Parts: sequence; structure tokens; C-alpha cells
Amino acid sequence: MKRLASVPALAWPLLFLLLAAAGCSNLNGTRLEPLLGADVNLVRLGDRVAESLLTRAVPPLLPRQPDQPVLITTLVNNDQLAETSSFGRSFQNNLAAGFVSRGYAVKEVKLRRDLLVREEKGEFMLTRDLQEMAGSQRAQAIVLGTYTLANRVMYLSIRLVDPADQTIRAAYEDRLTLDANSLRLLGFRFDDSNGCGPSGPVCPPAPSVLDRVLY
Repeated sequence: MKRLASVPALAWPLLFLLLAAAGCSNLNGTRLEPLLGADVNLVRLGDRVAESLLTRAVPPLLPRQPDQPVLITTLVNNDQLAETSSFGRSFQNNLAAGFVSRGYAVKEVKLRRDLLVREEKGEFMLTRDLQEMAGSQRAQAIVLGTYTLANRVMYLSIRLVDPADQTIRAAYEDRLTLDANSLRLLGFRFDDSNGCGPSGPVCPPAPSVLDRVLY
């Protein structure tokens, strides 16, 4: 506390401006979001997820193996496995970039015909019978992902799966408070008016007890 007290008074406004310029998506959904919140950076998030999956994979994946690529499928709605969004298709590309940048061969699934490819929707492999597709996929691993929405909160689940025996070799879980741009990718828009509901605009979450006490 003494160190904080010793900071010159003029330094506090400068520190506040630096924090505001940097922004932090962790503050989304709080009363500080208008000043210090930030967009969810899907490029950075995709890179972080790829790094996490590769670090945790058991057994480890083999880099620089064009004959044993990694297949990365479109993220889908956890409640409707045959439905996706611009968010799911965009994040698929972000994940692929993360694997490629680390030297892993990634098969461009849009060129294959043995996946369920739906025009203007995406490439799906999350079915109730993954084993049916295992024989037709020459891949050392498949990246599958789902998202579940609860108001502005997204629960993200990404798995690295062995197509031969369907075992999960690594998993990544995250909780995101979405910004306006991310909501648009999902087909929603942010609106804190009283008329929003489950089938309409997305409402902000109720402030936490800590927010009510401090702010």
C-alpha cells in the first residue's frame, strides 16, 4: 500500500489512460466495459487455443508430417450440432493458422468431399457417429469445437480427437463475455433496452455483487 501511496497524483490519470487504450476483454460485462473493455480478439484466441492443445496433447502430435495432417472442423452450436455461424467459420480459420504457424500440416477440409460440407454453412464432423468417418480420414488428429451461449456469455469447448478410436487427446475450455462485434458474428446484436428477450436482441448480464458494492 505504501508503494501505491507514493505514486504521484498526476500519474494516476496517465495510468488510467494507458489502461483504457489497452483495453481488456476480461472487463466485458462489467460497468468498466465502456471505458476499459475490449473486443474479443479471435486471432489471438485461436493462436492461444492451438498452443494449449499442442502442449497438452497425449500422445504428442507430430509436426511436419504432410501424410498425417490435422483436420480442423467448423465450430458448431452445442445445442444444434448441424448449425454454425460466422463465428464458427471464422474461428476455424484462426485455429488452423495457429497450428500451421507451429509447423503442423493442416488439411484444407473445404477441398474434401468425405466431410459433411454444406454450402454457406461449414464443414462438420461432430455427429453422433464419429466412427463412421474415421476410416475415410487420413489424419493424426481432428479438432472439434462447440460453443454454448447464455446471454452475452459464451462457453467455448475445443477438443483434439483421435479419429481412429475417438479418444480426446487434449481439451481447451474457456468462458468469454462477448462484445458487439462477436455478437454480430453469431447473428445477434447488443441491446440493453427493456424489450430484449431470448428470441431477440441480447441483453447484458446482471452486474455482479462486487460491481454493485464497488461501483
